[in-house]
Amino acid sequence: MSPVNYQAVLFDLDGTLLDTAPDFTTAINLILRRHQRPTLAENDIRAIITHGSAGLLSHAFNCSEDDANFEALREEFLDIYFQHLAQNTCLFPGMETLLKALGEHNIPWGIVTNKPRRFTRAILEGLALQPAPQSVVCPDDVEHNKPHAEPVLLACQQLGVAPQHCVFIGDHLRDIESGINAGTATIAAAYGYIDEVERPGDWGADYLVDDPRQLFDLVIARSSSKAAPTQQAS
Repeated sequence: MSPVNYQAVLFDLDGTLLDTAPDFTTAINLILRRHQRPTLAENDIRAIITHGSAGLLSHAFNCSEDDANFEALREEFLDIYFQHLAQNTCLFPGMETLLKALGEHNIPWGIVTNKPRRFTRAILEGLALQPAPQSVVCPDDVEHNKPHAEPVLLACQQLGVAPQHCVFIGDHLRDIESGINAGTATIAAAYGYIDEVERPGDWGADYLVDDPRQLFDLVIARSSSKAAPTQQAS
């Protein structure tokens, strides 16, 4: 049972806090055109983003990570993505209101992501979120990535909050597992970049939300005690 009042909030980045799919779509289609291949629709890309650049390229080029030129292709893609990563990326609906409320309630918040720091930093600088996150943990900062507990524990330490008084929100099983392993409450963001074979309701999160605007009641209005754990928030 998660606590009624959270003293800190952690978000996964892509597919949870930010809708980065438009810029991923731009980058993928630019490299596909460069290699004279058919482009992809954004809806096709959304479900693949969760698998990272390797998954995106494997799908787009129908190739394997073991292919001889795969790493060169990935570097080419990442260079293109870096040039477009803050053009159309935006907060999910309701997130601006939620972040503002966190600031008004003096509730610290942070980001725990598997996105490398150079991309994460550039996106956050481009968006200039207010209030700004008080912790941003990337793979560069830890020895073990999510689903290990280390990134979440580091974020809690940086925020000065014990894990049991923090909630971690994410759109992938690894996010929920990382939060559980660290001892935080967890919320599964079923509105995010969910692979068609995934079942967020089976991840073991304390709560499941289908719309980011549902997070306000769970986190700010402190109405978590009114909703049954492991069920969809209303």
